[in-house]
Amino acid sequence: MKQSYTIVVFTENKIGLLNRISAQFTQRHINIESLTTSESEYPGIHRFTIVIEDTEEKTRKVVKQIEKQVEVLKAYCFTDAETIHSEIALYKIKREDSLDLEKLHKLVKDNNASVKEMVNGFVIIEKTGTKEETHKLFEELYPFGLHGFVRSGRVSLSNRMSTFKSYLQALEIHSKEIITDNF
Repeated sequence: MKQSYTIVVFTENKIGLLNRISAQFTQRHINIESLTTSESEYPGIHRFTIVIEDTEEKTRKVVKQIEKQVEVLKAYCFTDAETIHSEIALYKIKREDSLDLEKLHKLVKDNNASVKEMVNGFVIIEKTGTKEETHKLFEELYPFGLHGFVRSGRVSLSNRMSTFKSYLQALEIHSKEIITDNF
């Protein structure tokens, strides 16, 4: 049965790695719903957050293939229940005389969003939340004359203990044992 999975990949920051990782999905006919990449909390290590919808078996297989990439340090697979996740969305509304600012501000407040800026005749609204929450606000803002909309990819953290930190600590201990045994 297909369901949503968040794949988190810790990597070195190397040219061409994104292409090689995305090729793993293409080869298996898996569509990437969302992709976010940035520096991680560890210096020199980057984090990919990839959201797909597929079977558990295909998802686990693609994670194993991703881990075979030389620059990949570790990859993990999580269900939505195993992560805390969010997205950010920006909405652009044209500020016209007919715009009911009071009604707009109430709608923004009721959706736990905020007015980011009022610039060049536009109101820029910011909303952080799930894809469903940002889409709901999109639908509610549409009648106000929506002139632009963008949503980021998912960012997420596991709601379990830091598995990557444990992995790094074990790797460090193993490396010290190898060095000590060879001298």
